[in-house]
Amino acid sequence: MADTCGQVLLGSGLTVLSHPLMYIKVLIQVGHEPLPPILGRNLFGRQVYQLPGLFAYAKHIIKIDGKVGLFKGLGPRLCAGTIGTIVHSRVVQVGLNRLKVVFWGGFNCIFRSDLANLSGKTLVCMSNISSFTCFSVITLRCMVQFIGRETKYSGVFDSIITVYREEGILGFFAGLIPRLLGDVLSLWICNLLAHLINTYTIDDSMSHTGEIKNCSQAVTGFFASMLTYPFVLVSNLMAVNNCGLAGGLPPYASVYPTWVDCWRHLSREGNMSRGNSLFFRKLPAGKMYAIDQKRFF
Repeated sequence: MADTCGQVLLGSGLTVLSHPLMYIKVLIQVGHEPLPPILGRNLFGRQVYQLPGLFAYAKHIIKIDGKVGLFKGLGPRLCAGTIGTIVHSRVVQVGLNRLKVVFWGGFNCIFRSDLANLSGKTLVCMSNISSFTCFSVITLRCMVQFIGRETKYSGVFDSIITVYREEGILGFFAGLIPRLLGDVLSLWICNLLAHLINTYTIDDSMSHTGEIKNCSQAVTGFFASMLTYPFVLVSNLMAVNNCGLAGGLPPYASVYPTWVDCWRHLSREGNMSRGNSLFFRKLPAGKMYAIDQKRFF
């Protein structure tokens, strides 16, 4: 119990510190560009038009809403993180051995036991991905309200009632499928790559083996997150799609019947990595900046 409380406190602190970055990232993901392109220089010193980065975007938000404005959606995000940490801790304590027996009991004669153990841990992590989807959806919608200056989602409990009244129980799972697919794929890529590196390239007789394995886990995690970023982007867009906010409705944004349609549209437009970088943001090729809607077409 003490370990869980410590994890919750540590996670909450990191969430508060990183929230402004996530807030700006989400606004960029949905295509909101409140500042026009500026003439800057790339890494090679050449003059190019670039989109304002993290700090310029943050100054714009502070100018409108003050420093407190950088923390919109923090409440439901803290709820999501707390519930996720508690659920993950309980599942790891209770369900790891059961999951290994259920999923891998008949395969130990084929697969190595350490790989079976790795897969069991991955399945445990997968089991709590959707435990806080409700709060994730509310968090994203609180953030996107900045675009249309709405106050529809103002509190955690009021927002829950609003979602249920307008969309029913399915509204709490908006964007769930691409998020599940992305998280599952990322977990497997990260764990399998780390397993291969630690098993076949790192000798246990080497010094600092533990540090090397932790480093390989971090590197593979970063690589996996880069590969699965389009799933995160599509999930966030579907969470605010056609929800009654200006940022998720025409003419500002398209309405997508399914997440597959959203994926195809982003792919055609070449926007599958939109929001992935907050620095040195390239001006979209062949796009026109609309001052009234503050986005590119």
